[in-house]
Amino acid sequence: MTAVLTPAPPRRTGSPGHRTESDSWIRRRGSALALTALLAATAALYLWDLTSSGYANSFYAAAAQAGSQSWKAWFFGSLDTSNFITVDKPPASLWVMGLSGRIFGFSSASLLVPQALMGVGSVALVYAAVTRVTNRGAGLIAGGVLAATPAAALMFRFDNPDAMLVLLMTAAGYFVVRAIETETGRRAAMWIALTGVALGFAFLAKMLQGLMVLPAFGLAYLVAGHARLRVRLLHLAGGVAAVFAAAGWWVLTVWLWPADARPYIGGSTDNSVMDLVLGYNGLGRIFGNTGGGGGGMSGGSAGSSFGGSTGLDRLFGSEMGIEISWLIPAALVALVFGLLARGRAPRTDRARASLIVWGGWFLVTGLIFSYMSGTIHPYYTVALAPAIAGMIGTGGYALWQKRGSILGRSGLAFMMVAAGAWSWVLLHRNTEWMPALKWVLLAATILGAALIALGDGNRFRKLAVTGVLLGSLAGIGGSASYAIATAATAHNGSIPTAGPSGAVTDTGMGGGGRAPGGDTAGGQAPDGGMAGGQAPGGGMAGSEGGTSSELTTLLAEAGTTWAAATNGSQSAATYELAADTAVMAIGGWSSDPTPTLDQFISYVENGQVHYYISGGGGGGGGRGGDSTSGAIQEWVAANFTAVTVGGTTVYDLSGYTG
Repeated sequence: MTAVLTPAPPRRTGSPGHRTESDSWIRRRGSALALTALLAATAALYLWDLTSSGYANSFYAAAAQAGSQSWKAWFFGSLDTSNFITVDKPPASLWVMGLSGRIFGFSSASLLVPQALMGVGSVALVYAAVTRVTNRGAGLIAGGVLAATPAAALMFRFDNPDAMLVLLMTAAGYFVVRAIETETGRRAAMWIALTGVALGFAFLAKMLQGLMVLPAFGLAYLVAGHARLRVRLLHLAGGVAAVFAAAGWWVLTVWLWPADARPYIGGSTDNSVMDLVLGYNGLGRIFGNTGGGGGGMSGGSAGSSFGGSTGLDRLFGSEMGIEISWLIPAALVALVFGLLARGRAPRTDRARASLIVWGGWFLVTGLIFSYMSGTIHPYYTVALAPAIAGMIGTGGYALWQKRGSILGRSGLAFMMVAAGAWSWVLLHRNTEWMPALKWVLLAATILGAALIALGDGNRFRKLAVTGVLLGSLAGIGGSASYAIATAATAHNGSIPTAGPSGAVTDTGMGGGGRAPGGDTAGGQAPDGGMAGGQAPGGGMAGSEGGTSSELTTLLAEAGTTWAAATNGSQSAATYELAADTAVMAIGGWSSDPTPTLDQFISYVENGQVHYYISGGGGGGGGRGGDSTSGAIQEWVAANFTAVTVGGTTVYDLSGYTG
C-alpha cells in the first residue's frame, strides 16, 4: 500500500569511496531486479493460457481479421474486408491487432498478445512516473497495484479498445510528470506536446473517454510547472493543439473521403465521425437517450452488466465493486493525507503535483462514471486503475516521509485499515470462495497499521517498516486474488466480467458475463462461436459453436463481394470468423440506418450478396435501423425461397433480376 523510503546514506569522509559506490551499485541492481520481477509477474498473469478465450469479443476480432487482410478495412476499422460498415469505435486499437494478424497470421494469439503487452507497458509506465517523484519502492508498489487490479487482469486479456486506451492515458500521465519536473522551458513544452499526442491517440482508441484526464493534467502543470504563468499557459495551448493534431488527422481524412467510397461509420446516424463523437460515443454516454445506442439503458439500471444505478456508490456496488473498488478507500486516504503532508511545500513540489495528476484523474473520471446516464459497463473502470495506483504510491511515499508525525503515521495506518476493511466487504459478498481469506487479510492489515502507529520516528523504524510491508501485501491481497481468478477464467462475448465463479449473480443484460457456475451468460464460446446455445441465424450451434460446418462451407464458397447479409454486427462477425469471408452486417451494432431497402436491392441485383441469413442481432440499443432490417427481411422472404442449412434459415439471392 505504501513504499518504504530509504534515503541514501551521506558520504562519510573517513570511508573509502569505493564502498559507497559499491553500496549504490547493489541498491541499483536490487531495484532493477525488483522491477524485472514485477514486469515478469505481470506478463505471466496477463499471458498465461491467454488463448483459452479464443477470439474473446468476436465483434472486434472480426474487425481485426478484416484489417489483417485489407489495408482499407484496417484504416477505417471496418467489420468486413469488403468495407460495408465500421465498428462503433475509432480504429486505433484495431490497428495494432490488425498489424499483428498481418505479420504473424490471424489467430487468438495474434489478437490477444498485443493487449497483454499493453498491460505490461502500462505497469512499467506507472512505475516510471511514480518513481521519478518518489523512490523505487513506491514505484514498485504502484505498479503492483495496477497489475493486481481485477479490471486490468480482465481487459489486458481481452480485445476491446480499453487496453490501448489505458496504455495511452498512462503514457500521457508519465509525460506530464516529466513536464512538471523539467525546468527548461523548451523541454517542458516538448513533454506537454507528447502528452497531447498520447491523448489524441487515446481519442482514436475510445473517443471522449480518452480525454477525461485532460482537466487533471492541465491543472497539475498549471499549478506546479517551473516556467512563468504565461509560458505555462502557452505550453498548455500547445498541448491542446497536439491533441487536435494527433486525433484530427484521422477524423479529417474520413470527412474528406467520399462517403460512397468508404464504409459506413458504425454507431452514427448520419455516416459521420462527428455524430459518433457527440452522440453515440459522447453525449449519449453521459446524458442517456440522445439518439444513439450509447444512450441506451438510461440511468444504467439494467443490472450489474450495465453499471447499476447512478450515484456515488456505483463504483462500489456489484460488478463495478469487484473490478475496481478494492483499493479506492485506501487511495482516497492517500490522496487527502498526502496533500496535507505536502501542504507547506513549494509551488513546484513534485509529489503534490503528482497527487494532483493521479487524484484529479480519478476524481473527474470516477464522478463521470458514477453519474453518467447512458450505457456504461463495469469494465470501463479499468481507466481508473492507473490513477488509483499512482495515488497509493505517491501518497504513501509522502506519508512515509512524515512518519515521525501523527499525520504521517495515522495516514499510513488508515490506508492499511481502509484496504483491509473494504477487501473484507468485497470478499464477504462471495461467501463460498476462500471464506478464510477475508479474515486473514483484515487481521494482517490491522496488525500492520498497529505496527506503523507504534513505529514513532527512527526509534522503532524497523517496526514501522515491518508494518508497511505486512500491511501493503495484505492490502493488495484481496484485489490480487480476484485478479488471479479473473486471469484463470476464459472470457468471451461483449460484456466480460471479473472474479471467480459466483462473484456476481446480477448480470442484467450482460452478453459476456459468467452466470453462477462459471459459464458465459449469453456470450461466446472459446472457439469464437456462441456459447452453448442458439446460433445467430436462429438455429442451434453446430460443430463450430456459432456456425454449423455446412453453413461455414457455404459461405466460404460464395464467391461474391459479401458472402451473405444478416441482421447485426454480432451475427455477421461470428460468420466472418468461422468462414473467413465478408458478411454484410445490416444495421451494424446499434441498428444503424444502413443499408436502405433500395440499396440492398441494388446490391442483390448487381450480384454482390449471395445469401441472406435469417435472424441475427447487433448488440447495441435499437434505433431507426430496426425498420430497415425488418423491411429487408420482409422483402427477402417475399421474393426468395428459404432453405435450412445446418439448422439455420438461409435464402439464396443469386440470379435475381427484379
